[in-house]
Amino acid sequence: MSVARRALPVLLLSLLLATRLAAAATLSLSPGQNLAAALARAVDGDTIEIAAGTYRGEVGVVVQQRLTLRGVGGRPVLQADGRSAEGKAILVVRSAHEGSDIRIENIEFRGARVADRNGAGIRFERGRLQVLRCAFADNENGILTAGFADAELAISDSDFSAAPAATPLPHLLYAGHIAKLTVTGSRFSGGRDGHLLKSRARVSEIRNSRFVDGPDGQAAYELEFPNGGQVTVVGNVIGQSAGTSNPTIVSFGAEGYDDRPLALVFTDNTVINEAPRPAVFLRIREAVQPFEQRLQNNRFFGPGETGGATPAQGNLAAPLSALASARP
Repeated sequence: MSVARRALPVLLLSLLLATRLAAAATLSLSPGQNLAAALARAVDGDTIEIAAGTYRGEVGVVVQQRLTLRGVGGRPVLQADGRSAEGKAILVVRSAHEGSDIRIENIEFRGARVADRNGAGIRFERGRLQVLRCAFADNENGILTAGFADAELAISDSDFSAAPAATPLPHLLYAGHIAKLTVTGSRFSGGRDGHLLKSRARVSEIRNSRFVDGPDGQAAYELEFPNGGQVTVVGNVIGQSAGTSNPTIVSFGAEGYDDRPLALVFTDNTVINEAPRPAVFLRIREAVQPFEQRLQNNRFFGPGETGGATPAQGNLAAPLSALASARP
């Protein structure tokens, strides 16, 4: 084959990529304009920049393969005001394409309510979704996923708070049977009856975040992995409030295991029980076959059981009064 013929496929690929990049556009949305219409206009590779302000009743569905939604000039607020997309959420993210990549930055989602009382700020269904510097408050679920086995959700530097009272089991973050959940540098507080974080993902990585329910919080579990999976929880502050509805703080396998691989790495965390009754800091359900459990260098403050994390592994148990001098 000649050099020219060998170079032809490379040239065609370069032209194709250049065409796609040239076609990408930045669309602008201001208060008073329609989010659903902007989403309908956007094509793969576009960015929708949403100006700061409050957008009441603006909801929509993302079906593109690649799309960025970004708040600019401050953090815009998508206030549900009784409306939802597909009866599910303020924003539904669902790509029909493999390898899709959706990015949502610097947007607040507030007040999601739907008929089945399971509404979400974001309902994530298919593809890959990155959530950066966003906020979720007063939603029946902050983020709720479907259960597609190849879906991946990554959350960074985001805030989840203020679960509403008139909802059966509000969760600030609920990942279903997806491939992977990653949470880094984020903050969770103000739960009620449900959990701050619940994940059925095959792989869950929770790092350097704060799950501190706060004085008015009434969450059940702070972290729950009901079917286990491969779970890494490293460098977090996890605090149960005095008003909790469940003395267990972190739970692994409470609903039983399935056929997925099991592993639990729980290291370098600070776990706090502010309730007067003893807590179960870490509850791990026994499995038929032994699996990796690395419980190292954690600090437990307040009364309770450390779930097998022993001083020999570098773990410390101390009274709540000792937290003042060691508060993270």
